[in-house]
Amino acid sequence: MTASPAVAPVQDATYPHAVQRYVEHVMGMPVNLALRGAHRHNSRSVDAWAAAMAELRWVDMVFSRYRADSCISRRGRGELTVAECPPEVAEVLELGAVASEQSSGAFSVHRRDAHGRRILDTDGVVKGTAVERAAVHLRRRLPRTDFCMSAGGDLVCFTADADADPWRIGIEHPLDPTRLVAVVPVTRGAVATSGTAHRGQHIVDARTGEAPTGVGSVTAVAASLTEADIDATAAYAQGLDAARWLGSRPRRSGLVVWADGTATPVG
Repeated sequence: MTASPAVAPVQDATYPHAVQRYVEHVMGMPVNLALRGAHRHNSRSVDAWAAAMAELRWVDMVFSRYRADSCISRRGRGELTVAECPPEVAEVLELGAVASEQSSGAFSVHRRDAHGRRILDTDGVVKGTAVERAAVHLRRRLPRTDFCMSAGGDLVCFTADADADPWRIGIEHPLDPTRLVAVVPVTRGAVATSGTAHRGQHIVDARTGEAPTGVGSVTAVAASLTEADIDATAAYAQGLDAARWLGSRPRRSGLVVWADGTATPVG
C-alpha cells in the first residue's frame, strides 16, 4: 500500500516547542505521529506508538496487495473464501460495497489492472480503516494527550479537550507540492486527500476503467478517516462531478482542486 503525502500537520504556533514526533515506515508508506500534552514524551507514549505500529503491521499482513501471502492477495486469486479470512476482510469488503453503491459504481474494490485482468484492490478502504484502528491505542493509552497521526499523508486528529486549539492541517497544491492550497483546522476528526501529485494517475472510475479528467485533487474532512479516505477517492474517481458528489455526502466538508489549478470548497 502506498499513498501520497498530500496533507500534513503544519507548525503549531501554540505548541512550537512541545510536540513530540515519531515516524516509521509500514504498509509501504511513512507513518508519522505528533503528540502534545501530558504523555507526549514518556514510556506511555513509546508503548502506545509500539501498539499502533503493531496494529498496522498486522493490517499489512492481511491486506497488502504487494504480499503474495496476504489474505487479500490469496482471496483475489481464489485460494481463500471470505469466511476463511479474518473477519476484518468481510468488514472491508462490505465498506467497499456500500461505497460502490453510494458512488453509483465510480468507487469499487474490484477493478482491472493494466493487462485487463480483474483484481481485488481494497487499498481505497483499508488505509483509513487501519489508521483508525491504530489510533484507538493512542486514545486508550494516552490520557490528556493530543495526537495527530498521518499515514502517507492522510490524517486522524484528536484533542483530549474538545475546546483545545486544533491541529492545523496543510493541504498541498496538486500542481505544485512545494506550496499549500489551504490549511484546515481539525480538533477531532480526519482529513484525506486523493490526487496524482506523488503517485501519478493511480485512481480510475470503476465504471469505465479510465482515469478521471479535469480534477487535480480531492480533500475530504470527516469524523473518521475511514469515511474521509473512501469519500476522497470516490469523489476523485468522478472527475468533473467530484465537488457535487462530495457536497452531497452527509457531514462532510473538503476541497476540490481542478486540473487548471482553481479550487472549489465543499461544505
